[in-house]
Amino acid sequence: MRRRVILPLLLALLFAAPVAHAAQVKFGNASVHDPSVLYADGTYYIYGSHMQAAKSADLQDWKLFSKLDKCTLQPDYAVEFNEALTFAETGTFWAPDVIRLADGRYYMYYCCCEGSKPLAALGLAVSDSPEGPFDNVQILLKSGEPGYDATRLPNAIDPCVFFDAEERLWMVYGSYSGGIFLLELDSATGLIREGQEPYGIHLLGGNHSCIEAPYMVYNADTGYYYLFLSFGGLGVNDGYNMRVCRSKSVQGPYEDAQGHAMTDCACKPGNFWNNDDIAPYGVKIMGGCQFAPLAGENSAKAQIVRSPGHNSVWYDAATGDWYLIHHTRFKATGDRYIVQTRRMWFNDYGWPCVAPTRYVTDGRMPSDVQLRMDGAWKLLSHGQDVNTEEHISVETAFSADGAVSGGFNGEYAVEGDRITLTLDDVTYSGVCAVGYDADQDAFVSTFTAMSEDGQTLWGIRATGQE
Repeated sequence: MRRRVILPLLLALLFAAPVAHAAQVKFGNASVHDPSVLYADGTYYIYGSHMQAAKSADLQDWKLFSKLDKCTLQPDYAVEFNEALTFAETGTFWAPDVIRLADGRYYMYYCCCEGSKPLAALGLAVSDSPEGPFDNVQILLKSGEPGYDATRLPNAIDPCVFFDAEERLWMVYGSYSGGIFLLELDSATGLIREGQEPYGIHLLGGNHSCIEAPYMVYNADTGYYYLFLSFGGLGVNDGYNMRVCRSKSVQGPYEDAQGHAMTDCACKPGNFWNNDDIAPYGVKIMGGCQFAPLAGENSAKAQIVRSPGHNSVWYDAATGDWYLIHHTRFKATGDRYIVQTRRMWFNDYGWPCVAPTRYVTDGRMPSDVQLRMDGAWKLLSHGQDVNTEEHISVETAFSADGAVSGGFNGEYAVEGDRITLTLDDVTYSGVCAVGYDADQDAFVSTFTAMSEDGQTLWGIRATGQE
């Protein structure tokens, strides 16, 4: 890459500004597994497995208001959803999705499955309030009945319901088993439209591939539908990680950044639950990771993120801002989990790049913190693997003249908030932003970037260097 000249005004911004700002940001953490986001009347809601639900005014502070042993979403859930629970031979609810339709009511697509087998029921319940109570309408889909082939047909869980660019209503769903499928719904009733194949259109997966948690969004700026997925097992040591693919048509075909047809993304016949078969597919946006503290930094709080996944996405049409909401585990706390929100941008290649730090509202961002690029950085590559152990950052030096050396070698250039890096013969496109480094209790410069073939690279500038 030809090193570009940074304009004097930008030079002043990048190299005369403070490096970091001491902070102690507190997050209102909530334990909601598989968070699906809804915005209604000034409040953000997330709905998850086990009838967990939380709400927030700002996507940062979440307050849990429902869980299975105090279920305000439906206090009499065992009776209200008895048919689905009985069919699935379980007491377990998995990841629901809630959407508001034209009649002003809230439609919850719930699912019941024991988890060790694809015996599941996916149904619809409706409420006048986003907080419930949700009253059952009917079961929409079942999986696992006699004659069901789990290697090619979907497990009827993990729904995501959304409108396409033409205001048609769809549901993408599925977990492991035969893969991820798409069905069109009636936008007036929320029920499945007639005249389709029983399970809809197969998008990807099969032969018990470890793929689940589909979530679909449309970006009018790029003209693509983006299908987010989670690969790997969800446990703390099982390699859960978030990926994305895209298509110009809601019905596909979907591809990743390398041009792989996602319909080919599946385990080989008889090679069930083999992550090596699916690892080459999809753009990996985040997996288990750690930003290793550098000399002089605090190592006591350094967290090791494990199995982040099952995300949803929120687009703020008023500001043009994108947010990704997901649950994550940590090595130190095992299978306990919390919800995190991250900013998300689309790079020059048209792929979503997710912030390396948690979202902090503008109101809590110090006004004097600005970007600064020169100095020591922690750079982290997420790779393409389904990693059961965390990827760890490496120390890399950025010079004021645009040179990069150390863990990565090459050059970078910044224009506005956009960054381009060519490191070890790979070119990345992304975004710079001030973020909150929770390990160091400081606001610092960060970037998130992705190569044209879908390699994700994160950077956090080290603290303590003025």
